[in-house]
Amino acid sequence: MTETNRTAQSGVQPRPVVGLLPKYAAGKPPEAVPGLESFKLSSNENPLGPVPAVLDVLRTAHDVHRYPDTSCTLLRNALAAFLDVPADDIVTGAGSLGALNQILAAFSGQNSDGIQDEVVYAWRSFEAYPICVGLAGAKSVQVPVCADGSHDLDAMAAAVTKNTKVVLLCTPNNPTGTALRVQETEDFIRSIPTNVAIVVDEAYEEFVRADQAVDGLALYRKYPNVLVLRTFSKAHGLAGLRVGYSISQPSVTLYLRAAAAPFAVSGIAEQAAVASLENYKQVVERVQSLVDERDRVMAGLSALGWHVPDAQGNFVWLELGANSQEFAALAQSQALSVRAFGDEGVRVSIGEIEANTRFLEICASYTKAPRRS
Repeated sequence: MTETNRTAQSGVQPRPVVGLLPKYAAGKPPEAVPGLESFKLSSNENPLGPVPAVLDVLRTAHDVHRYPDTSCTLLRNALAAFLDVPADDIVTGAGSLGALNQILAAFSGQNSDGIQDEVVYAWRSFEAYPICVGLAGAKSVQVPVCADGSHDLDAMAAAVTKNTKVVLLCTPNNPTGTALRVQETEDFIRSIPTNVAIVVDEAYEEFVRADQAVDGLALYRKYPNVLVLRTFSKAHGLAGLRVGYSISQPSVTLYLRAAAAPFAVSGIAEQAAVASLENYKQVVERVQSLVDERDRVMAGLSALGWHVPDAQGNFVWLELGANSQEFAALAQSQALSVRAFGDEGVRVSIGEIEANTRFLEICASYTKAPRRS
């Protein structure tokens, strides 16, 4: 009996919303091409990996038979000292995505009267957002980004209704790469009812170099309804260990702890994250080398006449529209995997120097570049 037939005969059926959810499409590995080294530029991973101290932790781990501290006390205390925030304001999760799921579970869903809470966010943005919102039982309200890939904050404010419970601000925005600025964001926050949770998703915060870029911590200190999401997956190179966290006021963390999945962060992951914080100078050096490469790639694209949104993460966004799949296939033929989003565009992670150079060479040969209209 085929798997399809077995599924059809099963009496176990998911909630209707599950069948309506988009599928998360993780970045694919590159295909082998004779004579070329393959590079993965499809998942915004840190190609340099973690600092040596983290590798030492992984090599010497010996207590995997024990459950981790569900409160991640060691890591929260380390973060508290590092960020100058109270440890009680930090709630850990399995990556920033796990921390986001805890926020959505606590503050949005479907109510006893059958009315769904609404979650407002820019689109296109992080592709997991509609999945997470849908599974929480809430309704996605997607607001198109501006032509330059930035959040249309005026339109997002206008989209907020009495049913809105959460607003997601992704900065830098994945996949378009643009970062929010302080004044526009504060104006936006002040225009939103104070009973709406405003989540500032800063997964790529360490890569930002733009003037007047938002600092989520400053917003959290100033506005009680602001929550900050951060992760060890990108700058720290711990994507496979799944360590993230949220920062919010005590009146919020009270509910986040109730919604948190027990043991979401393993003991090894917690120790690795602490070791990375203790060697943050090395993390900064690695991040800066990637920022330098990002700037080289952006300059190269500009020299070719390509119009690309301001890149503040560890990736660039090519608004190739209907040519997106064609470009991704071309890159794959040159042993580079990139991330195509339907017929909207292509996101290319900043990788190894050789990979970035080959990407620019592909762009130089491609005749359908995105250009200013």
